Amino acid sequence: MNIQDPASGLSSGAATDGRSSRWQSHREERRRELIKAARRAVHALGSDANMEDIAGAAGTSKSVFYRYFGDKAGLQQAVGEVVLDQMQRRIREAAQTAQTPREGLLAMVAAYLQMAATSPNVYTFVTRHGATEPDGAAASATDSGALGHFFEAVAEMIAAPMRSHLGGGNEAVIGYWPKAAIGLVRNAGEQWLNTPDSPAKPGQEAMARLITAWLCVGIAPELSQSAGRQFSSIKQSVSTNEGQ
Repeated sequence: MNIQDPASGLSSGAATDGRSSRWQSHREERRRELIKAARRAVHALGSDANMEDIAGAAGTSKSVFYRYFGDKAGLQQAVGEVVLDQMQRRIREAAQTAQTPREGLLAMVAAYLQMAATSPNVYTFVTRHGATEPDGAAASATDSGALGHFFEAVAEMIAAPMRSHLGGGNEAVIGYWPKAAIGLVRNAGEQWLNTPDSPAKPGQEAMARLITAWLCVGIAPELSQSAGRQFSSIKQSVSTNEGQ
C-alpha cells in the first residue's frame, strides 16, 4: 500500500520510483563519461593499455571500471558499441551521396579508412582478438557481437544497391560478395593502418581508390600490364638473338 507523503504530496511508492529513476539516469550518465574517458585514455596510451592504466588516466580507480563494465572485455564491448556505431553512421552517410555502386563502394571504403585512421589505437582496441588481462580474463569486442553487428550492417549497405543494380537471378553474388568484400577491405585497411609511413605507403585517398579498384576489377589490369611487359621482353630478346 502506498503511503501519502504530506510534505511532497506524493505516495512513498512514487517517491521511491522517482529516486530509482534518478539513480538510473545518474548511472547511465556516469557510464557514458567513463566510456569517453576510456576512449581518450586508449587513444593516448595505446591499444594495449590495461584497466589500471585506463582508470588512472580517467582519474578514478580500476574498481570503478570493473563495477560498471565487469572486466576489460566488457569495457571493450562498451567502447566498441559507441565507436562502431559512429563508424556505421559515417559510412552510411558517405554511401548515400553516391550515384553508382562503384562510387558507393569508394565512399564507404574512404569513410572506413578515415574513421580508423582518426585513432588507430582505439580502432585496434575495439576490434582486436585474444587480448587478456593479468587475471586471465579474455578481452575481445568480437565476442560481444558489436563487431559482427557492424560488419553485418555494412554488408547490407553494400548489398542494397547491388540488388537494385543487378536485379534478380544474382542471389549468389549478392549473398556472398558483400561479405567477401568486407574481408578484403578490412584486411587491406588494417595492414595499411599498421604500416609505418614511407614513400611507398599510399595516402588515405589513394588507398581507398586502390581497394575499390581491387573490389571492382581485381588485379587484372596489373596482370595484363605485367604480361605485356613480359611479351615485349621476350620479343626483344628474340629479335636480338636473330640479329646476332
